[in-house]
Amino acid sequence: MNPLLQVSQHGQQIWLDNLSRTLLRDGHLARFIAEDGVAGVTTNPAIFHKAIAGGRYYEDELAALKKTPLSAEARYEALVIPDVQQACDLLLPQYRQSGGRTGYVSLEVSPALAHDAAGTLAAGLRLKAAVDRPNVLIKVPATGAGIDAIAQLIEAGVSVNVTLIFSLAQADAVAQADLRGLERRHAAGGDVRPIMSVASLFLSRLDTLIDTQLEELGGEALSLRGKSAVATAKLAYQRYCERFHGEEFATLRDLGARPQFLLWASTGTKNPAYSDLLYVEALIGTETINTLPDGTLDALRDHGRVEASLAADVDKAAAQYAALERHGIDLERVGERLQHEGLQQFEQAFAALLQLTA
Repeated sequence: MNPLLQVSQHGQQIWLDNLSRTLLRDGHLARFIAEDGVAGVTTNPAIFHKAIAGGRYYEDELAALKKTPLSAEARYEALVIPDVQQACDLLLPQYRQSGGRTGYVSLEVSPALAHDAAGTLAAGLRLKAAVDRPNVLIKVPATGAGIDAIAQLIEAGVSVNVTLIFSLAQADAVAQADLRGLERRHAAGGDVRPIMSVASLFLSRLDTLIDTQLEELGGEALSLRGKSAVATAKLAYQRYCERFHGEEFATLRDLGARPQFLLWASTGTKNPAYSDLLYVEALIGTETINTLPDGTLDALRDHGRVEASLAADVDKAAAQYAALERHGIDLERVGERLQHEGLQQFEQAFAALLQLTA
């Protein structure tokens, strides 16, 4: 059986971390959905920059847009919103059949708004209305301002994908924002049932940075390399189970609210010494999502070994954390640094994107 389809039998959704008109018009995304069970799509500024810079399907429309008085950002949105709409339409049957648990496409607010809660809220509401599909997720970074905006977007009835999470503390703050938004929406008389929220925990970048710190320490610290990201995901999932299947979420659950699913992001292995499925095979579990770049999707289809693994070896994950702390590695500081660097990368990609449309 196709390993991608086997994963869904364990309650995990596989999403594609890519979108372009080539994927849409040449039928690749439709085949991923039909044959591999792909259940969603994530995007970011870097993905759209690559798509527009190298995609032949954008050339004529971009040339026409450059003759209009629109801003560079408005031209970018005019190019990508139809792509997001088409992807949403392809996934709409899944969305409807699953009762809104699967079938989503993410569209990110401008990285320039990462520290502007009011601006993020306004942009999220505007993009939600522009896409005008029930299965769009507005993507917001897990900064302090972003977390404030997340609660407000959920209160307003907007489904979200919270991005750039790199630590357990950040994941906890994002989950609390979800709960606040749902509670406020219910208190105001709104329906909490249609809201979908996912929390995107970035993995490969964690190992890249922590491994560098371990290599500087040398000695027995070297045995801890390549294990920190999987350990973080396993511990985050334990907290998810405690929170969303415990008393903290009980009232909202009785109202029909959905838990905030964890999404494994940055799952393409960066270190060639590690398995190309390091962030896939070890993290298969119910009520989670793994968003894969094309190469990792192909690798899973080709030689993936699928079994329920996410809830296993939690003691080893806790031991990894304890060992890192003994060696003086501050995991929360690591998370803050990676989030800052991730924002910089998205800002640079967005600036390059706007240069294309200027």
